[in-house]
Amino acid sequence: MKAISWMASLLLLAAIFLSCTPSAPAQDAAAAGAAQPKYTMAEYNSYQAAAAEKNPAAQIKLLDDFVAKYPASALLNYIYPLYYKNYYAQKNYPKAIEYADKAIAMGDKISPAERYDAHYVRAYAFNAVQNPDPESAKAARAAALAGLKVLDQLPKPDGVDDKTFADQKKQSLIVFNGTAATAGMAAKDYAGAIESYKAVLGLAPDDLVSNYKLGQAYMAIAPPQQLDAIWYFARAATSKSANEQQSKSVKAYIRKVIANYQGGTVCDTLTDAEMSELLQLAPNSVDRPASYKLVSSADLDVARKDMTIATVVTDLKAGGDKAKLTWTAACGLEFPDVPGKLIENTAATDTVELKTAFVTSDAEFEAATTPNMDVIIKKADQPEAAKLEKGNPVRFTGTLESYDPDPAFMLHWDKAKVNAEDLPKAAAPKKPVARKPAPKKPGN
Repeated sequence: MKAISWMASLLLLAAIFLSCTPSAPAQDAAAAGAAQPKYTMAEYNSYQAAAAEKNPAAQIKLLDDFVAKYPASALLNYIYPLYYKNYYAQKNYPKAIEYADKAIAMGDKISPAERYDAHYVRAYAFNAVQNPDPESAKAARAAALAGLKVLDQLPKPDGVDDKTFADQKKQSLIVFNGTAATAGMAAKDYAGAIESYKAVLGLAPDDLVSNYKLGQAYMAIAPPQQLDAIWYFARAATSKSANEQQSKSVKAYIRKVIANYQGGTVCDTLTDAEMSELLQLAPNSVDRPASYKLVSSADLDVARKDMTIATVVTDLKAGGDKAKLTWTAACGLEFPDVPGKLIENTAATDTVELKTAFVTSDAEFEAATTPNMDVIIKKADQPEAAKLEKGNPVRFTGTLESYDPDPAFMLHWDKAKVNAEDLPKAAAPKKPVARKPAPKKPGN
């Protein structure tokens, strides 16, 4: 997730707003009706020599010499772009940012096109910096947001049709909003990052990284908004641009976040169902719908407080939100001495499967004819369970694994053991009959 997709899809200083490139000083003078230029010929020649120099180090020296000699020159709006583009090309991103900021600081002394150019390069330079400190990140966010305002001031260039202009502007909006979001995360301004990532998704809703990073921002904000985080992680996992490994990795992480949100839920069947629902819903909406919810660990603690297997059965049969809450709380729990009437007994090679009817009274026991509990016992643990007879009462302790709702209601239990008192008693071994010695015959 380290790559920034909305940056990787663009080429630095590509043909976006080509007319925004500052014109040469001589052209400016001509456009002004040959008015007296505000610089000397010596300044102009010095600028031209620096602009023509192709060797990066030599050009920087010429630029330094120019600034030292003409610190207040009217040509600085041409000098600073030479600086920051040179440094960017050399991957000296801090210096590129420094001179982009010098150009931006000129304010109304330079045109919107020149300010746009400086903001644009600055945004790319910041995103190329590894592990920026919070202060530089804060400045980068402010600059990116300012770049959005400058973008609004740019007129459509001559010769560019409306669609092309709109497409070019969209790419710049993504760059500036994406940079503001990344900078917000680095500055720990998570609320600001959330706002900017949402702006990116408004333009590119399927973007893998922006969805994932937005989820991280929701996890980091105080207090964490885990439901929103889970939603955007799911959108990342289902993004069309996500490869198989990325999708698999994000899904594994979502399971951990859900388990944490629900207090360490260990019921795989429940988590599988929650994941399935989430991954089906998430691609359909950028914003998490209010209807999408997960039961929290606090809700589960309340639900488990007075829970018994009888209340579980009653709530699950009722259906609705109550059933969902109860099942989330009960799934994976072990319940002791669950009472029932044995309806079927099937022995396999390694297991014994008991199908019982849950009963809580003599009347229910007498009336029960249909099983609603499926109980799996390891034969190695209790081989005697295979000899349990139909129609008899049976109690077991087991882990509630899954359930089928009405109309074919069935609780599925695993790791079960029958109460030892209910198992058939092995017949006592017969004592050997003692043989009496044969009576001796008289005379012997």
